[in-house]
Amino acid sequence: MTAEILTQLRERIQESRRAAVAQFREHERPDILLTELRRIVDAALRDLVKHCPLPVGATLAAVGGYGRGELYPHSDVDLLILLPQAPSPIDAEAIQMLVAALWDLGLEPGHSVRTLEDCISEADADITVQTALLESRWLAGSRSLMKQFESTMQQHMDAAAFFQAKRVEMQQRHARYQDTPYSLEPNCKESPGGLRDLQVILWMARAAGFGGTWRAVAQAGLLTPSEARDLRRAEQAFKRLRIELHLLTGRREDRLL
Repeated sequence: MTAEILTQLRERIQESRRAAVAQFREHERPDILLTELRRIVDAALRDLVKHCPLPVGATLAAVGGYGRGELYPHSDVDLLILLPQAPSPIDAEAIQMLVAALWDLGLEPGHSVRTLEDCISEADADITVQTALLESRWLAGSRSLMKQFESTMQQHMDAAAFFQAKRVEMQQRHARYQDTPYSLEPNCKESPGGLRDLQVILWMARAAGFGGTWRAVAQAGLLTPSEARDLRRAEQAFKRLRIELHLLTGRREDRLL
């Protein structure tokens, strides 16, 4: 991949992001900005793999918040490079070139390289990995491998065990933040009562097959329509706050300092 192509892609990303933020200043709707920032990176990644091809039969997938379809102004771009088998030396070289190009584009990727078997074992060992993979989304490469991955992960999902593990994880996170939402410098994402707690509810609902939106959870009878509306309003407020913190500081910053 030539330096000229990289420069063109990087400048296109930067210009598109500036335009998205300018539009956000007019409508101030967080979901529109988060979706547009995700679309910009989606398009850039698909262009990139044309010049830095994936290994044969591999899939490039978005995971975590990026997989969910949300990308904050200075968040990492979480990616999974899914391989049909253990990488050969040629595969490893292709992956190395792709990851280097991601950094050159200024995307700050958080990436993992795994086979399907690796995904299963890592998810069984780490609830954080399982959660990130729960929100996977195809970007490029083999669609059949992606479908196989989604089907396999769904079959291995134990909703009750997932619920218990996320509950313990939440309790541990709350303890790290002094178990209070009244901190002098609260973290709008991680502090008790913040955005992460709302996400935990939706993760649990998705794992149990109730859907991944507040409306779907209400339709399943787990919330009243009024509760679902209140939770969505709170979620939108936290998203707006987190966006503004990123834009104000020019980096990934979720604390109210």
